[in-house]
This record gives sequence, structure tokens and C-alpha cells, in this order.
Amino acid sequence: MLTTMMDFPLSTQMILRHGSQIHAGSRVGTSNGYAFQFTFFADIATRIHKLAGALTALGVTRNARIATYCWNHQQHLECYLAIPSMGAVLHTLNVRLFPEQVVGIMNHAEDSVLIIDGSLLPQIEAVLKKVPSLRHIIVIDDGWKSPSKSDAIEIQRYESLLERSAPIDAWPELDEKQAAVVCFTSGTTGAPKGVVYSHRSIFLHTLATLGRDTFGICQSDRILLLPSMFHANAWGLPFSAWMSGADLLLPASHLKAADIRSAIVHERPTFTALVPTLINDLLLADVDSPIDMSCFRVIVSGGSAVSPTLIHKVRERWGIPVLQGWGMTETSPMCCLSIPPRKSSIDEEPAWRAKSGRPVPGMEVRLVSDDGKVSPNDGITVGELQLRGPWVTGGYHNNPSSESFTSDGWLRTGDVGVIDRAGYVQITDRTKDVIKSGGEWVSSLELENKLAAHPGVVEVGVIGIPDPRWEERPLIFVVGSPKHAALNAQSLREFLIPLVARFAVPENFAFVDALPKTSVGKIDKVALRQLYSSGKIEIIRLK
Repeated sequence: MLTTMMDFPLSTQMILRHGSQIHAGSRVGTSNGYAFQFTFFADIATRIHKLAGALTALGVTRNARIATYCWNHQQHLECYLAIPSMGAVLHTLNVRLFPEQVVGIMNHAEDSVLIIDGSLLPQIEAVLKKVPSLRHIIVIDDGWKSPSKSDAIEIQRYESLLERSAPIDAWPELDEKQAAVVCFTSGTTGAPKGVVYSHRSIFLHTLATLGRDTFGICQSDRILLLPSMFHANAWGLPFSAWMSGADLLLPASHLKAADIRSAIVHERPTFTALVPTLINDLLLADVDSPIDMSCFRVIVSGGSAVSPTLIHKVRERWGIPVLQGWGMTETSPMCCLSIPPRKSSIDEEPAWRAKSGRPVPGMEVRLVSDDGKVSPNDGITVGELQLRGPWVTGGYHNNPSSESFTSDGWLRTGDVGVIDRAGYVQITDRTKDVIKSGGEWVSSLELENKLAAHPGVVEVGVIGIPDPRWEERPLIFVVGSPKHAALNAQSLREFLIPLVARFAVPENFAFVDALPKTSVGKIDKVALRQLYSSGKIEIIRLK
């Protein structure tokens, strides 16, 4: 029997049409550092049509790569919807990478147009001549003092281009499997790799984020968009907001704790997503200057593991549930969320929220042992976590990376953990971060979570270092609180003794002013290893 259903492509055009027609009165606000300036979806839709018309007039054709080098603001949202809908490919560049890294990624993607914030142009202007495929630079002229000149590259202003351009005549017919957006991984475990999202994968991921047992995004939400739009599609939230009609609050470059607190006080968002480090910053600021956080229905956190202590502090201080998310660029990025199971009590809820989460509808996760066999979901057996689903990448752009995928089509995440009988995932470490000590596996993540509960610890990072007797031992990097001047290595060791296995209790400590972060706000374990190797830090070795 054949289906009678229409064969209708799932595409970003459908997202654009739905938001424009059904939610024309929803709004997008962009911060200028003092207040948010708002525009209706209907007016943004008009600008999206003009942007597509302008790019078409510049010679942009199907499958052309259009790069953006921008903060979170309205024009970046316009690029999110216009570029894929016209059949081109949006390529979001990470503004925190080194210029040579940006050039390498642009050449890998073969970008022909660059849309860039004027205030960011000086960061990479000198190296853009090393991108031979680049033909046009369009400057969003916040802080752009004067036009630059280039023989090979045409440079013009974004707003001027839109003013003189006619809207696109008609959107082209699209194959739902064609490329829509390309994002490169942050390179924390190697060279950045290109993940190419299809129209179909973005549409399905967007629908999934609207589900009650996922993010639950809806038209009554006001989303404070703190995840960078240059990283993993800002967790898919720009598409979610447009599809659902949720208002969007875009902070631009104003990302300090004071800026975020001001946005919360004046705009009353209901939903945000941010890395654990930023939650901790907000908690610290709230001690001396409390603000009303009751507008939030939930705070989503990801990028790195959220400690049970941090989850408890947020609930205790603000009365807000933290929804922990595990995902990555390769998964668009939503994969697992720590939503407690039905009938769980309030007392049981924190333990569930501290887990990495259970797979959202559309995702499948399995556990595989070192010998390649699928392990049981018993909550005890440890193995590598592997994924598959309609918004999981099956490869990398122009990069075979066969070691990243199994012969039967699963993505190897590089994360080690367990899965319980209810399907909840608990990550215990990265494959490269697990510490092999005297025949036992020591989890750096477990040590970090336990130490995060110490009142004198602001931040903590753990790596393995060589040991002549045990092969490897943990080294604890600690940022201490100024209010606990008496904090020392011995007290931290004694704090851990009743909390972890004896073989996991560390004897190596280093106190630092700050921990290095990656471009997406994670603790940079590579930089910590380099810091150790440099010999420039004092290591306290207890006996």
C-alpha cells in the first residue's frame, strides 16, 4: 500500500512563513547596552525578503556559502532565515577564534560572502585576503568608522544594501535534504570540523524544541538568547522562537553579568539557556545585589556538566528549576534533557535534574564497551555513549573522520557514562579526560562536581598528570572564594575523603585566579594541560 500523504519538503521556508503569517505581532528586541529596541516579526519578515533579494542581486546562487561574523542581534536573525530560505548555506563563524583559525574555516567552507559586525571587522580584516573565494563583505556598521578598500572584494553597508534592494521575487523550491546551515565544532578535542545541517534536520529539531517534555517553547515565552548564534545554531532557539511566536531578546555584545541582570529586571524573560559558569556569576552577583528572578519558568544549562550543587543553589536562591542539557554541535544540539520522570517527588527531583538527561523524542542513545559490544542499561556498566537520530550528523564536511562513526551508522561522542533502566544518561567523563590510576578509572567530572559543593570553591577543573607509581593522578585546579581565605589543599582533600573512592582522593592541587575557557564558555582542559606542562604554576603535593 502506498501512502496518500503529500510529499511536502520540511524546510526553513516553512518556519519563515509560519512565523511571518501566524505570529506577525511577536517581537524581537536587540540591546544597545542601555535598553532593548524592538521590531515586530512582520517588519523583520519584510527585511528578510529584501536581504534575500539583495544577495540574489549580488550573484548569490543555490548552495553558495554566506558567512556571518556577528553577535546576537536582529540582523543576524534575518540572516538565519533569509539565507537558507533562498537555497544558500548560512555559515556562522565563531567570533572568539583566532584570525588564522577563522580563515582556515572560511576556506574549508569556501565562503563567497561575509556579513560582519563593523565593530568586529578589525579582528579579521587583515587576514581576509587569504580567503580566495570571498567576493563580498557586507558590514553591519555598528562602530565601523570608515569603509575599507580591496581590489578583489566589494565592501558595502548592510542597511544601505537593504534600502536600495527589491525583495526576492519568489522563494525557490528546496529539497529538504539540501544544506541549510554549516557550523564548525569549537575544536576543543582537535581541529574544528564542519557539521552541515539540512532543512529537514532543522525543521524536525525545531519542532522537537516546542515539545512539553523538551524546552516547551511557546508563543507566551520571552527568550533571553544568551547562547551565541555562531555556536550550534544558538541551541536552535532562533528557529524555535520564530516558529512558536516567542519574543526574542538579543543581547548583542552586552554579555556581562550586569547586562544580563539588567535585561532580566527590565524585560522579564521566561526562558534562557546558558553555561554553568554564567549561572555561577549571576548567583555570586545576587548575594550582594538580589534581583527578582520569578519571571523565569526554567533555566536551561549545558555546554559542560552542571553540578548538583549548582542546581540546588538555583532552586534554593530563586525557586527556578534548572534543566540540564547534554548535546553538541553534531546533534543540532539538543540530545538529552534532565526532565524528571512522572510521579517523581519534589525530594527526588534534584537527583534527576543532576543527571545528563534522557533522550528527547527523535534521539537514540546506546552504550558501547571497549570491545565494541552494546552494554546493558543498568546504571552501573560504563561505556562510550553513541547517538543516532534525524538531526545527528552522519559525517563532517570534506573530512572522512571514520573514527567518529561506527560501521552501523552511530556517532561516537567521545563521552563516557552509564545509562539506567529508565533511559537516563549520566556522563562520567570525556574519553580523553578519564584518568587511569593504578588500574582504576578516576572520573574528573565526579571530582569537579564534589568539589563544587565546597563553600570556598568558586570554580574547579581536573586533569590527569603523569605519576611514576600510579601512571596518572588527578591535579585539581581551584579558584577560591575571597570570603574563604583559609581555603587550602589539605582542607579540600579532607572534604573529599568521605565523598569519593579512596583511590580517587587527590593529592595534587593548584590554586589559580581564573580557569581558562574555550570560545563557548567551557573549561579548557587543553589549556590546563598546557599550563601544567609549562611549569609556571605552583603545585601543592600532599603526602
